[in-house]
Amino acid sequence: MTLLILEWLGEQGVNAMIRMDAERLADNAPAWTFAASGGPLEHGMRADGRTVQQCMSVALARLRDSGLSVPF
Repeated sequence: MTLLILEWLGEQGVNAMIRMDAERLADNAPAWTFAASGGPLEHGMRADGRTVQQCMSVALARLRDSGLSVPF
């Protein structure tokens, strides 16, 4: 589902990425990061999570709060 969301965001003119940081994982810190900017987003945004599901859940809520109705 994450790849479908990234593809949809790209179609809306939004630059987006998801990343896993092995150093933060080793430190037992939230290792997953989602970042997006451009297109209809007035400001860039970032969401972090301990799992990809947690990260994307936070990211989707923030995208919706920014006015993007992600259809997934």
